[in-house]
Amino acid sequence: MTNHPSSYRPVPGVLLSTAAAGIRYRGRDDLALMALPAGTHCAAVFTRNAFCAAPVLVAKRHLAVASPRYLLINSGNANAGTGEQGLADAVASCAALAALTGCHTEEVLPFSTGVIGENMPLAKLEAALPTALDRMCETAWPDAAQAIMTTDTVPKLATRHFTVAGRTAVVSGMAKGAGMIRPDMATMLAFLATDLAVDQALLQDCLRDAVETSFNAITVDGDTSTNDACVLGAAGTLGNEPLDDPGSPDFAAFRDAVEAVCRELATAIVRDGEGATKLVRIRVEAARNAAEARRVADTIAHSPLVKTALFAADPNWGRILAAVGRADVDRLDIAAVRIWLGDLCIVSRGGRDPDYTEAAGQAIMKEEEIEIRVALGRGEAATEVLTCDLSYDYVRINAEYRT
Repeated sequence: MTNHPSSYRPVPGVLLSTAAAGIRYRGRDDLALMALPAGTHCAAVFTRNAFCAAPVLVAKRHLAVASPRYLLINSGNANAGTGEQGLADAVASCAALAALTGCHTEEVLPFSTGVIGENMPLAKLEAALPTALDRMCETAWPDAAQAIMTTDTVPKLATRHFTVAGRTAVVSGMAKGAGMIRPDMATMLAFLATDLAVDQALLQDCLRDAVETSFNAITVDGDTSTNDACVLGAAGTLGNEPLDDPGSPDFAAFRDAVEAVCRELATAIVRDGEGATKLVRIRVEAARNAAEARRVADTIAHSPLVKTALFAADPNWGRILAAVGRADVDRLDIAAVRIWLGDLCIVSRGGRDPDYTEAAGQAIMKEEEIEIRVALGRGEAATEVLTCDLSYDYVRINAEYRT
């Protein structure tokens, strides 16, 4: 499936770098650093998986007591399912970077992605830190986006610029994710930064809302990771008075930019779903409430039968119909339900729409981007979820992941 990465703009004052630690991969960088100016406010959201990884636990603890100066990210090893040793290794990695930079251990946030259940090769990570520190610069976003990849096939970057108090501000971000993608918080790693100064509480609200309509509205395979995290740092290097009024036009411009960056990165993750050949937008409308709409959308998005039909370009609309019917919608009136593939109505009045033809359905299913739209005929609530098809390559990639 064709990917469409955005260009990016550096964020003044935010430095990045990479290094090859050899944690799992050979011949590529697998360690990334992001340095934030003193006084940066940081917002973050994390996985809700009960077996959350050691770096998630440590990052939460550090955020509660200090303002981050460094984000330390490795790929190849998740440091999840590693017990007390994993926690000790996560803290030790932060302490090692702090000793080299003069900051406090709590001012470092660790993030990891890769194989679950294996101890972190801490010595390799620590040995690579001096190289990473020597390479710090504002323009290393593409290198960092590549270093944090696991089964991704392309780095994922996005940026937006906008005007605040007559000056051009920027929000830029990078993300990794292709498999084990299921929202709750979000199933990936994502790191965003802006040169604006923003009130801490508003920054957290802004990120939480943006994640809900982006990273929390995607699924590749229905698996929520142990390591998910999304961080937004407000560096304050633009020199503006901190945004502290949620009703101001400046905050609205910032909020829209953050949401746009998150949406672009989330879409890039689905486009790059392991073995994916199609981007599928599922929209459920005329629901009684938002929770009901989301339940129907998720049931369709997670159906292996729907996803394999999408891969085969098979307009097997009965699979979509069956998914809607088993979505636990109380007293659903099937005669009121309508379902479309793109602009083609496939289901109405409880069965196949009279104007539907197999040829028209197959023509739509062959497209690279497909919309499935469901109107429940029960109210005014709506939601949208992005997903992809399920291909032979998904099985191959995940079967061979540790070999």
